[in-house]
Amino acid sequence: MSEILAAVLEGASGEVLADIPMPTTTRAVFVRRDEQNMFEGMASKDKDPRRSLHVDEVPLPEIAPDEVYLAVMASSINFNTVWTSIFEPVSTFGFLDRLGKESYWGRRHALDYHVVGSDAAGVVLRTGSAVRKWKVGDEVTVHCNFVDDQDPSGHDDSMLSSNQRIWGFETNFGGLADIAIVKANQLMPKPAHLTWEESAVNALCNSTSYRMLVSRNGAPVTQGDKVLIWGASGGIGSFAVQHVLNSGATPIGVVSSEAKAATLRELGCEYVINRGEKNYQFWKDPHTQDESEWRRLGKDIRELVGDDPDIVFEHPGRSTMGASVFVAKRGGTIITCAATSGYMIEYDNRHLWMKLKTIKGSHFSNYREAWSANQTIVDGKVVPPLSAVFTLEDVGEAAYEVHHNRHEGKIGVLCVAPREGLGVSDPVLRARVGEDRLSIFRRHDKEM
Repeated sequence: MSEILAAVLEGASGEVLADIPMPTTTRAVFVRRDEQNMFEGMASKDKDPRRSLHVDEVPLPEIAPDEVYLAVMASSINFNTVWTSIFEPVSTFGFLDRLGKESYWGRRHALDYHVVGSDAAGVVLRTGSAVRKWKVGDEVTVHCNFVDDQDPSGHDDSMLSSNQRIWGFETNFGGLADIAIVKANQLMPKPAHLTWEESAVNALCNSTSYRMLVSRNGAPVTQGDKVLIWGASGGIGSFAVQHVLNSGATPIGVVSSEAKAATLRELGCEYVINRGEKNYQFWKDPHTQDESEWRRLGKDIRELVGDDPDIVFEHPGRSTMGASVFVAKRGGTIITCAATSGYMIEYDNRHLWMKLKTIKGSHFSNYREAWSANQTIVDGKVVPPLSAVFTLEDVGEAAYEVHHNRHEGKIGVLCVAPREGLGVSDPVLRARVGEDRLSIFRRHDKEM
């Protein structure tokens, strides 16, 4: 890897990179099959990713014809990496075993270790025989939609494919490694004005928010809409705020502290609800919700923007869904992509059917949506919410931080890149976007 790194840092051509021998192993972050029961009987909050995430050399398998080897300059931590590391709600080895039964190439994934990570930015080192649009030396980012193009169910929208998977979560050889294995149809251009670590934190969360709020497959925002966004200073929430603003609509961000509220205001979100200050108690006890608290939230929203939200951007799940269904405008939409507080949700169905509201599910994005979302980053219209950067050796600590919600935005992870600040090839656009705007989350994170 040292020879590969030196060549990448020197801006070597694809021909030079192609002449450097590929290593037979790579440093990677993984969980082990024989440890998947290590947290059995423990509460979720007590499960510690630092115990289960290992960093060591693992063999590099052969790439399939439609894949590339990628030198991962930087990656990031997503909630799915946390879920994998605590084996919750299920162990991901079941995903790998099912993939292993599908094909010759699928069998590579069913191993006794699982290399994790669903984001990456890096340089293409080798291409499979069927790869047409990418070449050795290309600087790219990676989206995590892993699909089989021979499945007809996915050809209108690949997210509807019966065997659609999330790379690095439901597949092996993910992005938290020095070298990852990536399908060619996961690759997108790296934003030239961003560093490697800034480029690596966007694809999963930005694409998810884009599908939810911009694509026709979600609940597309129109000018004048009011959009309530839970966790608005987090990964997908901060991208949601920016897409709503770019659409000419009004975001109402919900956060847990005044420091996070300040971050949102600098990002351009004028209307912010600090739930820590409001102390909403949507649940009287583990089995009973409090409608009076839903009403209090609805009143606070109307006092801010003069109306009920046309769209509610949902991802906490159990803790907030009852309130989300209640506060949405008559005929409005609750668009949901996750359930970080629990997936067995409850709401009062009267407020849904009698007021003609819609709950719509959304999951990541297809290639077209991911590409369009990436273009908003490439053009500088959306900025990465990078709040902290860890090394690959410290990835357990980084996952622990995400597990306990100790950071705003996204945490980046340096893989092959030896230090922060590398990878900018368009300083003019970077200056136009502005260092202050690019560093919003890092500056505010230090003040928390």
